[in-house]
Amino acid sequence: MVISFFNYLDLYFIARRSLPALNEVGLVCFRDLVYQEMKHNVKDAVIALIDREREGEQIDRALLKNVLGIFVEIGMGAMDAYENDFEFFMLGDTAAYYSRKAALWIEEDSCPDYMLKAEECLKREKERVGHYLHASSEQKLLEKVQQELLSQYEQQLLDKEHSGCHALLRDDKVEDLSRMHRLFYRIPKGLDPVAAIFRKHVTDEGTALVKQAEDAASNKKAEKKDTVGMPEQAFVRKVIELHDKYLQYVGECFVNHTLFHKALKEAFEVFCNKGVAGSTSAELLATFCDNLLKKGGSEKLSDEAIEDTLEKVVKLLAYVSDKDLFAEFYRKKLARRLLFDKSANDDHERSILTKLKQQCGGQFTSKMEGMVTDLTLARENQTSFEEYLNENPQSHPGIDLTVTVLTTGFWPSYKSSDLALPVEMVKCVETFREFYQTKTKHRKLTWIYSLGTCHITGKFEAKPIELIVTTYQAAVLLLFNAPERLSYSDIKGQLNLTDEDIVRLLHSLSCAKHKILNKDPNTKTVGPNDFFEFNDKFTDKMRRIKIPLPPMDEKKKVIEDVDKDRRYAIDASIVRIMKSRKVLQHQQLVSECVEQLGRMFKPDFKVIKKRIEDLIAREYLERDKDNPNMFRYLA
Repeated sequence: MVISFFNYLDLYFIARRSLPALNEVGLVCFRDLVYQEMKHNVKDAVIALIDREREGEQIDRALLKNVLGIFVEIGMGAMDAYENDFEFFMLGDTAAYYSRKAALWIEEDSCPDYMLKAEECLKREKERVGHYLHASSEQKLLEKVQQELLSQYEQQLLDKEHSGCHALLRDDKVEDLSRMHRLFYRIPKGLDPVAAIFRKHVTDEGTALVKQAEDAASNKKAEKKDTVGMPEQAFVRKVIELHDKYLQYVGECFVNHTLFHKALKEAFEVFCNKGVAGSTSAELLATFCDNLLKKGGSEKLSDEAIEDTLEKVVKLLAYVSDKDLFAEFYRKKLARRLLFDKSANDDHERSILTKLKQQCGGQFTSKMEGMVTDLTLARENQTSFEEYLNENPQSHPGIDLTVTVLTTGFWPSYKSSDLALPVEMVKCVETFREFYQTKTKHRKLTWIYSLGTCHITGKFEAKPIELIVTTYQAAVLLLFNAPERLSYSDIKGQLNLTDEDIVRLLHSLSCAKHKILNKDPNTKTVGPNDFFEFNDKFTDKMRRIKIPLPPMDEKKKVIEDVDKDRRYAIDASIVRIMKSRKVLQHQQLVSECVEQLGRMFKPDFKVIKKRIEDLIAREYLERDKDNPNMFRYLA
């Protein structure tokens, strides 16, 4: 009856006279007569209960929820009363509470224990909001806790000597690192110091690997062990393992955060561009790939493992600044695998080229792809040559001949000499030339004898032995078909080769493991006054032996070729920039040139300056008459 009466008043009497609603009048009366008198005491009591709950006591949460509901209702739709009369003081008390706790914990606890407590506190504060605080308090409350527990002590926490971030990375504490990311991710710029420590740690580990490889290479050299390249191979394998490990950390512990990807990249760029035992990282990666891909390489892996490792090597290449140097070394080694049939699997060869193309662009692999295609065409060409010989038996040179025709632009440049071929070989060259002219008359053949291989039979007293030699070595041995003694100068004159080549050839045949020729005097070195004759007493337990030629150090030539290509690339880049900009200042031209070429190599500022001067001399550019730092493009 009473409710109906008040409802009637609310609906008709109050509405007609535009008076405040009875509910509102009741709240105002309560606020003025009760709330204003009691709010300070109630606020203190509620905060005291919250602190007791934080210390582990059981409290009446339902009572607190009802009391805090009054603070909200008193605002009559606004949150002023709750925020000003309770929340402001509660947040201040929270800050003071956790400030005391943090000061105590930072001294007593290890970094992982501290983080566990901080995470638990944040979880409980979030639950507290769900139990009795207003939802609008959640963000402010958590920010206060984070400020006191994490922001204030972040650097101190991360730098803890035996349990800080560095120690967690060192000891592979994956769970603790994940927790560290979860906690500091909430704080503005909270992950920056973590990423900095991560970067330094990875850099230090990588640099230690470089030093370890340097020391191992030095020890092998000192012991004169025949394990050329083994420490370097192990170094690349360890760098791949290091990258796998920390890439997994970035994915699992740091949730692929861009800051940690950037830190990992910067760390690897530091030590991936350091050399080991005189070899650049570009050369080491190329040699590592060669070992994976050639027959009889030191890396014995399944097809899937090789594919996976190649993928990882290409990822490492992204950190190497001299990608053009890698390309040239890789091309040299690829050429040897293809030409000497040392490639273990054609699919792997094509697979890595696809990966390199995706990583570095089509221009990077165009020559290498051309080389692989060339070999396929060369096989077809050889089949046609064999058919030609069958159809023209009178042209057959009497020797089995295999010729590989290559496209000059795709392959590395090789030393070609005017070797005076023995009569037996001249016929072969002429026969193939005649055949090739039936196919095309517009292409010129240049014979690269240094890449040739010959199988010849040595008729020794004990037994005939098949000798596998280079074309040069075969040319020397065929001179001894006539039973006579030849001097150094005789051999040099008949073959028309340089002293350097003659010394290498004669040393391999008379001073190395297999002494096919006898040398007078019998010393370990070849001199211009020496005499040579066929050693018919030579024998070997094998019926077929390979006589290696001492390898030439191609590293110097590769670096020279790359430097030459870089000069052309810098010239082209400068001309491209100036053609589009017409007028440009020196500093801006240099920075744009560096930016354009940065994907392949880091150009030296001094070299860029020299190339600009050269282009001015060749009248591609000119200096501004009034401002010598300004260049103009000359069309």
